[in-house]
Amino acid sequence: MATATLKNDITFALDVSDRQASADWYVTHLGFSVRFDADEMGWTELATHTDGVTLGLGDNDKPQPGNAIPVFGVVDIERERAALENAGVRFDGPTTTYDGMVKIATFYDPDNNALMLAQDLSE
Repeated sequence: MATATLKNDITFALDVSDRQASADWYVTHLGFSVRFDADEMGWTELATHTDGVTLGLGDNDKPQPGNAIPVFGVVDIERERAALENAGVRFDGPTTTYDGMVKIATFYDPDNNALMLAQDLSE
């Protein structure tokens, strides 16, 4: 059975209606700091106080509570995706690339919970 080779980091992605207001809330109330902001992607990342754990905020006109998606960092998304697909893991469409930033792919566990793989292209 395939085992993905994950990096020592994880991002919890949340859909939010106003990224700036949400980022400000997390900075003010939890002491997080903005580490990355990309309007063209509709995405902001906040550094938490836990090593290897990032909070990602994504634009959504109608966010639903309880929508956190764990995003697992990988070194080679094509290799990891192929191994998981060969083991029967279901993915949601093709891998998406944001040049110079990130490659992402959404997949599902047996209970249909969404998870993501992400390869950092800025490294």
